[in-house]
Amino acid sequence: MRSRTANWYETAIRYDKTMEDGMPKKVIEYYVVDALSFGEAEETITQEMSAYISGEFEVKNITPATYHEIFFSENEADDRWYKAKLQFITIDEKTEKEKRSSVTYLVQAGTLNGAVKNIDEVMGGTMIDYVISNISETKFMDVYEHASKKAEE
Repeated sequence: MRSRTANWYETAIRYDKTMEDGMPKKVIEYYVVDALSFGEAEETITQEMSAYISGEFEVKNITPATYHEIFFSENEADDRWYKAKLQFITIDEKTEKEKRSSVTYLVQAGTLNGAVKNIDEVMGGTMIDYVISNISETKFMDVYEHASKKAEE
């Protein structure tokens, strides 16, 4: 597992997809891209999709993501993306009361149980107490990292 912190944008692409019966159907697919602005997010998703989609497509939506860190799996069978909300537990030294702060992550895994395992693998190396308060599968097809970051790795 590796994690990456960046400014992420959720994008929606609409295009005519050829179905198994050979008929075209308008579909909307969702992707996540690493970008510094809406314009860069649109440029990135347009470049990435032009390699996979023949014909015209339209960027229908670009939304800043509620998470800034993504956990990437090295396992090729992990082809789904899960949004996980973790609550970090701290004790306020003055009042001695438990305090919880929520953080959302995007996690790559093959199953829901795999996503929990991947979260535990990444968070197990930290000293922070946490609870997974919510985890759900997303409709994201893929995540595209910034091109210069890929070249460095």
